[in-house]
Amino acid sequence: MSPVVNAFFFQTLPPLSLYVHVPWCVRKCPYCDFNSHEAADGIPEAAYIDALIADLEQELPAVWGRPVVSVFIGGGTPSLLSGEAIDALLCAVRARLKLLPGAEITLEANPGTVEQERFREFRAAGVNRLSIGVQSFADDMLARIGRIHGGAEAVRAAEAAHAAGFDNFNLDLMFGLPGQDLDGALADLRQAIALAPTHLSWYQLTLEPNTAFHHAPPVLPDDDLRYDMQVRGQSLLAGAGFANYEVSAYARDGFRCRHNLNYWQFGDYLGIGAGAHQKLTLPQPARIERTAKRRHPRDYLAGAGGAERIASHVALTREDAAFEFVMNALRLNEGFATRLFEERTGLPLKAIETPLHEAEARGLLSWDVQVVRPTALGRLHLNTLLELFLAE
Repeated sequence: MSPVVNAFFFQTLPPLSLYVHVPWCVRKCPYCDFNSHEAADGIPEAAYIDALIADLEQELPAVWGRPVVSVFIGGGTPSLLSGEAIDALLCAVRARLKLLPGAEITLEANPGTVEQERFREFRAAGVNRLSIGVQSFADDMLARIGRIHGGAEAVRAAEAAHAAGFDNFNLDLMFGLPGQDLDGALADLRQAIALAPTHLSWYQLTLEPNTAFHHAPPVLPDDDLRYDMQVRGQSLLAGAGFANYEVSAYARDGFRCRHNLNYWQFGDYLGIGAGAHQKLTLPQPARIERTAKRRHPRDYLAGAGGAERIASHVALTREDAAFEFVMNALRLNEGFATRLFEERTGLPLKAIETPLHEAEARGLLSWDVQVVRPTALGRLHLNTLLELFLAE
């Protein structure tokens, strides 16, 4: 009998995370392409927590008994929820999933919605890591990108995180903003470093489709200036003890984001909430499946307890799995172990040997039987590198 062309062979299942999406925000930012909706009439908080729990319960049979390594509550603006709501959510999660001791539990926060007492409530509920969407500390830059907070509020948010007992928090920061110069970009970084976060997500503003900025583009710094910002900024961060371990992620020693690392290393994750995505490896029959939940909060709330919550559900092909693994893992500066490719995709390394040889010949990566890693040139031209792995 000939082998099944689309077969996967898994010796072990990957780590499992949980992503929870909160789809509301105070105001939609013009650069944002996430599933977020302005909460003009308030948030149906209790109904949404009930819907999240009902959604989770529908997913349990596929992951029963598997330990969960991290939880990430994203959005939108999850910090709009009360401490009581977050406590109810995490209590429900613990009752239904096996959270590992010391599991990383992150909540995203907007400085425009921060209250120190609420941070304390989140900490008491079990959140042990915050991710604060600062984007800039300059009032004029924040106004140009439509943020609801000012620079002083951004500083107070970081100070409130410290005061609430968070010894692990991330600051989100962008560069290449409309009208920004090199000094302004570096001043933002210096202010962020002074606030003593353990992690920085520092990335270039891009104009994504289906955003207000895409339809009415602002004038951005030119390519040379943005390159100078990146190079000088990376040097500044390295000198302050922040190691660049992924394209836009910088961490102090021991504080890499475990949840995002699970994404980048092609781990599994449940996704609950309006518009949430999930990826699961299933053993019998061996397959990898992706599922997305309904995007609009109204539709999600109406069907969260049943099949109506599902917007799409697909099984990956071998080619899909190989490309998705590489697309994520080559974002990491250290690349990936070849055994990890085989464990997470259920495929032999020979499935990608042809593009590996081509990329090596172009100087975009180096590899051997143990590890594959992008070169400095490959990190600079990541899209070109990844295109080599696309199935014809």
